[in-house]
Amino acid sequence: MYLDHPKISATNSNTEPDRIERLNRVYGYALAVADLAGDQQFLGKLSQLHDHKGTLIVVWFEEPSEDQKAFWLKAWMSKVGDESAQVEHEVKPPGA
Repeated sequence: MYLDHPKISATNSNTEPDRIERLNRVYGYALAVADLAGDQQFLGKLSQLHDHKGTLIVVWFEEPSEDQKAFWLKAWMSKVGDESAQVEHEVKPPGA
């Protein structure tokens, strides 16, 4: 069992709690896609997920591969996501 999951947050989550719910669904979707692809590094690279007014911001501990970025795009564009391509990636190494 993996216990070090990324922090999940959203702008206006106190007035729009469905944003956190959506991020949890998208997180599960992206993890499943990564698992099907056999990507064993995916989960350990993730630091944080944030929904900022419909833009998914994925924060990584280290630089993601293009495939790893595509997992998030696929999830965010899906019916369980925002159905948009608004995905940004940031890298913030631990302790930075």
